[in-house]
Amino acid sequence: MSASVELRPMTDEQFAAFCESTVEGYAQEIEASGLLPAAEAREKALRDQATFLPQGHRTPDHYLWIAYDGDAEVGWLWLGVKERSNGLHAFIYDIAVREESRRKGYGAAIIEAAEAVCRERGAVEIGLNVFGFNHAARGLYEKVGFEVAAVQMRKRL
Repeated sequence: MSASVELRPMTDEQFAAFCESTVEGYAQEIEASGLLPAAEAREKALRDQATFLPQGHRTPDHYLWIAYDGDAEVGWLWLGVKERSNGLHAFIYDIAVREESRRKGYGAAIIEAAEAVCRERGAVEIGLNVFGFNHAARGLYEKVGFEVAAVQMRKRL
């Protein structure tokens, strides 16, 4: 049996916890990818969050949800939408499954719920970014049908 989730809008308290966790996690991923050293990675994470969510979880065209299985919080989703010449495009800015809920199908269930929301709103596409070293996430995204749109490469000297 596959997992299923219900997406519920974040409360003020949940958003505060999300911000702290997301900045730290994003900064760690930027650093781990080799794109920036730790201090600069944290600055970028803070700057990006302030840029994309200037009104917090009430920023227009951005949707922040907690994913629930019954009453249990199993993860979260941050989705943005933007109108383009060929229709509405959605972008997953952040998706996470709580550590104790991982490897139980919740990642795929959150993506499935996101796709349902996007279809209801008439979106023609959903995208996301993933760091190259994150093999588990890349495997999940490929498994649920995401395709590579661009590749950034580097070589350490």
